[in-house]
Amino acid sequence: MPESEPSDEQLMAAYVAGEQFAFQQLFGRWAPRIRRVYLRSGLRREDADDLVQQCFLQFHRARNDFRVGSRVHPWIYTIALNLRRQLFRRRGRKPEEGLDLDVGEPRAPAIDPDAPLVAATIRTALMRLPDPHREVIVLHWYEGLSFPEIAEILGGTATAMKVRAHRGYVKLRAELEAVGVTVDELRNYGGQVPP
Repeated sequence: MPESEPSDEQLMAAYVAGEQFAFQQLFGRWAPRIRRVYLRSGLRREDADDLVQQCFLQFHRARNDFRVGSRVHPWIYTIALNLRRQLFRRRGRKPEEGLDLDVGEPRAPAIDPDAPLVAATIRTALMRLPDPHREVIVLHWYEGLSFPEIAEILGGTATAMKVRAHRGYVKLRAELEAVGVTVDELRNYGGQVPP
């Protein structure tokens, strides 16, 4: 982000003060991220798009509850993940397996020509994980958040999030090994290997 652009926190302070332009900029920055989190956590594209809209509607309604000076990203991720959990509870189902497999790679680009197949396999295995493990892995591995940030979003301690992530990564590796994806293939997958 260039230095001339306001931070999320500055935009949020302006939005709380009634500046509508700030909402538009926050939406532009955060809607794609929230949509990616929804897709990576097993939602169909239509559901993800609907929840993004609901997330920002709730964001708008709760803007006066935001403590100016607080960080924006834990607040918006919390809203987004709570909406996703509510959707799953209403429907009484788990995330869809194997859907929307082209939602993007972890932070590094793929190099290996087989990387798209490996990526799809990783995402399918990720959908099989229990929700608490999947949430931490999506926020840590794909979104690049630290464990203290994840703890702030999901509620808990950084240590608890590390334990949850470790257990999730162990299960993810076992799922991948069961279908023949090796650590070397994961390294070729843009250099990203689940910890």
